[in-house]
Amino acid sequence: MKKIKRIAYFDCSCGVSGDMALGALLDAGLHREDLLGVIAGLNIGRVEVKVSKTTRRGIGGTRAEVVPAKKETRPRHLDDILRILEKGGLGKSVRKKSAAVFKTLARAEARVHRMPLKKVHFHEVGALDTIVDVVGTVAGLEMLGVEEVFCSPLSLGSGWVDCAHGRLPLPAPATVEILKGVPVRHADEGREMTTPTGAALMVTLSREFGTMPPVRLTQVGSGAGNGDSDDATARPNLLRVFIGEAEVGKSRGEEIAVLTANVDDITPEVCAWAIERLLAAGALDAWAEPIAMKKDRPAWAVSAMCSPDAIAAVEEVFFRETGTLGVRVRIERRRVLERKIVRVRTRWGAVRVKVALDRDMRPGASPEFEDCRAIAEKKGVALRRVYDAAIAAFARKK
Repeated sequence: MKKIKRIAYFDCSCGVSGDMALGALLDAGLHREDLLGVIAGLNIGRVEVKVSKTTRRGIGGTRAEVVPAKKETRPRHLDDILRILEKGGLGKSVRKKSAAVFKTLARAEARVHRMPLKKVHFHEVGALDTIVDVVGTVAGLEMLGVEEVFCSPLSLGSGWVDCAHGRLPLPAPATVEILKGVPVRHADEGREMTTPTGAALMVTLSREFGTMPPVRLTQVGSGAGNGDSDDATARPNLLRVFIGEAEVGKSRGEEIAVLTANVDDITPEVCAWAIERLLAAGALDAWAEPIAMKKDRPAWAVSAMCSPDAIAAVEEVFFRETGTLGVRVRIERRRVLERKIVRVRTRWGAVRVKVALDRDMRPGASPEFEDCRAIAEKKGVALRRVYDAAIAAFARKK
């Protein structure tokens, strides 16, 4: 029997913010009364949530605007927000995920301002409207029955934004910190497209970034941002969310890039180093094959596979580390089985295990080699014993 789960996919090609995420869920079927019930439990005073139907570039969406009864003057620290969440009558899952979003924001602010985490004080992202946006989005996903979240690459705007720290270039410094390691796209829109709160929500809640997985759509919603543009070439200020049912274990298709260069003037040691650097730059896999070039010269065909968004970074490693004068790039399609990482305990320490479900719903487990190697080196145990112990621990965990 096929196992079905409900997923949400956020299309952030036109931007994402906390209020847009909340508006998208309301547009997809989240009841305002249910949302207000969650907010009331937070005990943060009287807060009005204005929900209105609107259009952006002629396309309909829902605008969610959180309006506190009185203006706040004191910025909050992370501990202040965590106390609100702890005492807010939230379910364990909603409380934990909401706290994780604010911790993502706090870590980014700490890195930007070069200060300890506990000393970070939130201005805009600590205000009541942001707390409602975050908690409302997390709780809304749960109320809509969403079990997993997926997200498109995030769009970075351009221009300037005014905030408590003055006039800052876009994308905002905190947004950039949050999005390290995440697929992004530049969009010359002259406005902020991904806010720190929007970035923190997507990075914290999403299982992965890329194309939409195969799903039987049941609901679609559009959340409208603040304002519209008169520019005929501008993108609509809307965030779309797609909600539906997906089969657990079913394969999904995605685009990948394959980069290759033939090099005949590097040693095996340098070739191994280049592969290491390609993986560090974001390649999903990298390898080298011995070949014979013209005039029977021995050489290496060095290849790397990566997401299309990582092409520039991987390409740079090819030129820097192999000395090649050219790199071939081709876009391919692949299908991958659903996979997840679980942590198991062995007698020597914890090991991450990659688990994939095949089409017959049978789980296949593969311990992470680096975890096993680290334990083997530290404890003086045979690598094979650590590997077998991780497999046995996973079997007991099922």
